[in-house]
Amino acid sequence: MCQVEEEYERHLEKKSLPAVSKKCMKCKDFTAVLIIRVGDAFCRGCFKEYFIHKFRAMLGKNRVIFPGEKVLLAVSGGSASSCMLAQVQEGLSGDAPKKLRFMPGIIYIDEGGVCGQNAEEREKAVVQLESIFRKTGFPYYIVPLEQVFTLPDSVLEPVCSREQPSSSTSYKAAVDQHIRREVTRGHGEAAVEESKDALGRLCLETFTYKPEHKLALEGLFSSLKTLTAKLDMLHTLRQHLILYIARINGYSKVMMGDSCTRLAIKLLTNISLGRGAALSADTAFSDSRYGDVVILRPMRDYSSKEIGFYNRLFKVQSVFIPGLDTKTADKASIQRLTESFVVKLQADFPSTVSTVYRTSEKLHTACPPQSSSTEAAAKCLLCLCSLDTKAEEATAFHATLMSEQLSRRTLEEKGQSDVGCCQGQNQACGDGGCCSTSKVPVATDLKSLLCYSCRLTVKDMTAPDSLPPYITSEAEKRQRRAAMKTEISEFLLEDDGADDE
Repeated sequence: MCQVEEEYERHLEKKSLPAVSKKCMKCKDFTAVLIIRVGDAFCRGCFKEYFIHKFRAMLGKNRVIFPGEKVLLAVSGGSASSCMLAQVQEGLSGDAPKKLRFMPGIIYIDEGGVCGQNAEEREKAVVQLESIFRKTGFPYYIVPLEQVFTLPDSVLEPVCSREQPSSSTSYKAAVDQHIRREVTRGHGEAAVEESKDALGRLCLETFTYKPEHKLALEGLFSSLKTLTAKLDMLHTLRQHLILYIARINGYSKVMMGDSCTRLAIKLLTNISLGRGAALSADTAFSDSRYGDVVILRPMRDYSSKEIGFYNRLFKVQSVFIPGLDTKTADKASIQRLTESFVVKLQADFPSTVSTVYRTSEKLHTACPPQSSSTEAAAKCLLCLCSLDTKAEEATAFHATLMSEQLSRRTLEEKGQSDVGCCQGQNQACGDGGCCSTSKVPVATDLKSLLCYSCRLTVKDMTAPDSLPPYITSEAEKRQRRAAMKTEISEFLLEDDGADDE
């Protein structure tokens, strides 16, 4: 039985918390100025060296960016993406060890049209970011989100990946060849900088939007009933814009500023949203779902705490731009609830984020091999991930489909018993009436082209026809192709391993 007033209670030792007055754990000479984790105290110089080394080690270990390749940096103005931009600048400087050898560009997606910002606030944010981009000397693209209503239909078409040698021998040979080429031509940095500046100004003047595009974007997001669906749709449209800009300007890689903390939150959020089949693509270092453009996450080994310390110590400029979920309650959306849960748990248990993050590295999705002829039909219309709706009968997804079918059948039987607007009157009701084909919701047509998570997003839309034209056009194209294949299916030869007799 437990004794409340035992004598040993007064002799319990209390563990002392680490203080910044201790010496740096690496150099052992200077006084530590920060503590990353318990016991990991760094001085200013050692922390900078550790931070830079981790960034270049991430790129060097994966070896997916070859010398001279064009890489687009997706910068939102936040601390993580701004820190990523600073690391690329540091790595391209002339005196940097293990110098980066790719050609960077910058893209910023202006989301003020859906975040409640007026024209003055959007212009102010653009001016602040433009001043940061100009200092880098890289070409930059400032694209309003309204631009999605002008995208061509080819954005969602499948593109074969560019063949590129991946072995360590070929990578080392490419680096040696690039170094010799630089020495031979004497770099020519001035001409390169001038062309970058001109390209940046040209791209800034090109991407504008019309008032009708702004109204269409507002109508699209007003048709989404929940903040969860709005955030998911915003992420999808942003990815489509980045993909389009990368393709038309010849960028084969896109760097995202997702930190370890952000990826841990995204992992749990995606599980809650039904994106379990796409976890490996959404959280891995490399995401090749688009084929010709590969998404990279070089900041995935940094926690938000490390990034905040680095930006504060070394004065990395960032711009705060309010988003859709700014100043919202914790339960306003699944994304906000998951973020609040992870952040609060991390405050009490410092290994929470790293544990979730390390789990994401072990996740892989077993997908059957797909032929080039069925590649378009096998990918989701919105997120372009492999469809996860071809499930067996003994699955939760199949049970959900059965429930929807039963509910729909009940509603149809109830509707037949009611007298419609044209029944009993011997006349047609015309467009928009109960007998009109336009009353059939577009969401029903889109279901077969979407993964489970994107189905939930479209299900929350009151007006699915408000989607951008390139999405509806691609949906119609895929439906026509599927209908044609069904019509001629009996004349097609099946490649199922015929007998060789």
